[in-house]
Amino acid sequence: MPSDIAAVLELMRRLRDPKGGCPWDLEQDFASIAPYTIEEAYEVSAAIEAKDYASLKDELGDLLLQVVFHAQMAGEKGLFDFGDVARGLAEKMTRRHPHVFADSKATTSGDVSEAWDVIKRRERAAKLKKSGGHLEDVARALPALSRAVKLQERAAEVGFDWPSAQLVTDKIAEESRELAEAAASGDKDKIAEEFGDLLFVLANLARHLKLDPEAALRGANAKFLRRFKVIEDSLEKQGRKLEDASLDEMEALWQQAKRAER
Repeated sequence: MPSDIAAVLELMRRLRDPKGGCPWDLEQDFASIAPYTIEEAYEVSAAIEAKDYASLKDELGDLLLQVVFHAQMAGEKGLFDFGDVARGLAEKMTRRHPHVFADSKATTSGDVSEAWDVIKRRERAAKLKKSGGHLEDVARALPALSRAVKLQERAAEVGFDWPSAQLVTDKIAEESRELAEAAASGDKDKIAEEFGDLLFVLANLARHLKLDPEAALRGANAKFLRRFKVIEDSLEKQGRKLEDASLDEMEALWQQAKRAER
């Protein structure tokens, strides 16, 4: 295994070598590569969701390449190298698993999660002395729904949280009314603001229900695609195109697809 990762590190070093390296790779920096890193993480998630383990192997390799790429660029600037990344990870995992590597006790996964959260809060507290606010280190590049949940989790750590999911549901009804009022006014800025508020509260409900809102929305997207495909296929069998069908016809086919799934 060490020789395998060494080969990958050498490959990236060659790609970034000013003498004979790849022109495209040489032009890149942290900012230009960051979108690819995010994209590869999503590809990993998609392969897992599809249970496509052959693709998962490839996608994990692509994600590893992103780590190696960033580490190589950092090494060129004298910031850190891949070895520093690996050592930092090993130290962090050791520190966060005292029940395995030290004298702490944890007999259930719940115990582990509780201890993990305590350790992470302690680590963040040390960072906050440098960065300032309690929410400052929540990654800005996260998808908006995921970041909303992270922000809410952090606020909940200090007691700023709805005590029950029912109260969040009540807030959703309130935000829905406010969105309807904004829509009636025609003020686009106000509509966008109220729509954002509604999404934020929906993310909060997902957190209270212990759901991942991104995963839930991906599931809804997939369901929409499946049912819409039924409409397309049904019309195609009739020798017709989507544009030829009325909304009532498409709705009837949609309901047919819905019943078939049940």
